[in-house]
Amino acid sequence: MKPTVLFLCTGNSCRSQMAEGWLRHLAESQFEVLSAGTNPVGVNPRAVEVMGEVGVDISRHRSKHVAEFHGRHLHYVITVCDHAHASCPMDPRGDVKLHWSFDDPAAAQGSDPERLQVFRRVRDEIAEQVRRWLRTADQSSESGSTSSPRGS
Repeated sequence: MKPTVLFLCTGNSCRSQMAEGWLRHLAESQFEVLSAGTNPVGVNPRAVEVMGEVGVDISRHRSKHVAEFHGRHLHYVITVCDHAHASCPMDPRGDVKLHWSFDDPAAAQGSDPERLQVFRRVRDEIAEQVRRWLRTADQSSESGSTSSPRGS
């Protein structure tokens, strides 16, 4: 059975969607990858656009409420925004809970090109965090360790 990873955010529109896309892209079929929000608002078109720029298609993703995963066994629950981290209910329960804090690109101010740059920066920060986590996860499995990867 593949480990299940749930990325959790408030709106499930940008950061958690990008994280889901990156993990699927970088880890191929190593994990079952999900995302959800505490107050889902739909996938942000700019998130779809900037992920497409790097060859990661999230255009078919949909925004989901965390309640969809109530009672489901999750190996990793990773919050990607401070609000979800602070307000997440006890469910979903994960064997390992991690918190990765990223700026909310949907809250960016300025012109369209300036806001798009924020989306790109956050996209790249999420990619690097997922890559770091995967290296840690790979090292744990290679050493036969049962310890869990830790986020920053």
